Amino acid sequence: MTEKRDKAVIVYMIIVALTGLALGLSDSVFSNYFRDAYNVDAFQRGLIELPRESPGVLSLLVLSGLAFLGDIRLAIIAKGLSVIGIFALAFFTYTISFEVMLIFLFINSMGMHMFIPLYDSIGMSLAKKGDYGTMMGRFNGVRTAFAMIAGIMIFVGFRFDFFSFVTPVIVNFVIAGVLLAVIFVLMCVLKGMIEDTRTAKAQSRFVFKKKYGKFYLLALLFGARKQIMYVYGPWVLIELLGFGADYMALLIIGGALIGVFFLPVVGRWIDKYGPGRIMMIEAALFLAIYLGYGVISAGLHSGWLMGIGSVVVLAVLINIADRTTIQFGMVRNVYMRSIADSTDDVTPTLATGMALDHVLSIGSAIICGWLWWEFGPQYVFVFAGVLAAANLVVAMSIRRETA
Repeated sequence: MTEKRDKAVIVYMIIVALTGLALGLSDSVFSNYFRDAYNVDAFQRGLIELPRESPGVLSLLVLSGLAFLGDIRLAIIAKGLSVIGIFALAFFTYTISFEVMLIFLFINSMGMHMFIPLYDSIGMSLAKKGDYGTMMGRFNGVRTAFAMIAGIMIFVGFRFDFFSFVTPVIVNFVIAGVLLAVIFVLMCVLKGMIEDTRTAKAQSRFVFKKKYGKFYLLALLFGARKQIMYVYGPWVLIELLGFGADYMALLIIGGALIGVFFLPVVGRWIDKYGPGRIMMIEAALFLAIYLGYGVISAGLHSGWLMGIGSVVVLAVLINIADRTTIQFGMVRNVYMRSIADSTDDVTPTLATGMALDHVLSIGSAIICGWLWWEFGPQYVFVFAGVLAAANLVVAMSIRRETA
């Protein structure tokens, strides 16, 4: 049994690695894609998040309705949707309208979001009891390492014109599609190696328990902060400092290089010190990051920081720190697994958390786009700081309970 599990861990590690590579070649540069291919502004960028992030809510219904299939079959379906969506964007961006592009973006995003709770659930099912954080730290470290490789490919590709968002075929999306197709095959292989951890009884249930209330609250707060990290943090560099896809790729490389070594350590810290203490550290770091973003964006927007080279360096360091600390997100799922009544609750509860995450994520994307457009970029990060402070309060409460 141990030998079989070890082989399954190796196959899943390859899946995780290729997922990091595929997302690094596609999802990580969508902001540049929208600007270069469709010339969107900050407000339109926020509106695009409606079709891009709504699958995070809808996937709860899909995962619940198809739960009888089990986690791995659902993961196979998720990867199939991602393949269809990204290949369509790769080959048809300049032959379809903006509205049709959003449909394929939605399909790709549905596959990606379906896989998010399945990724953690399958990964933790391969860990021994008490080693959930350590195992997820290893998986996330590997995924981050391959995201770094993707960042190098993006930098070289856009720097030397191998990649472009204004050509008939978007080559980096093609490569991402091929990788996702390979992952699809490997998920089918994994299906023959391990059994689904959920029982037939669990597969017909929708789980929403009072006991998991703080996990749901954390998911809501994380959704808004995550959206700001993925959309408006990079938009400071892209819109206010003029960073192209090549320079944004360097930031991906920097954040990933730190994460490769840092995330496995964080995983061990979670097992050693408990999720509550790590969540407090995470919330404090986010509060500091958004304070920095707020000061820089206010100065750039008003002009009093323009032309100061050290501001670029500081903005880059803050962005790298933001990309690194967002990976602390695994602590919430480990916390949920540690308080779960049974393994039957894990996937449906993670899916519920992701749905709640995306409810506020979608709303905050539109709110923040409006704040940026109407009042200035600094108010986006004031909003984010308030959410980070609320997250700190919840984490302190969990820390007291688990002390």
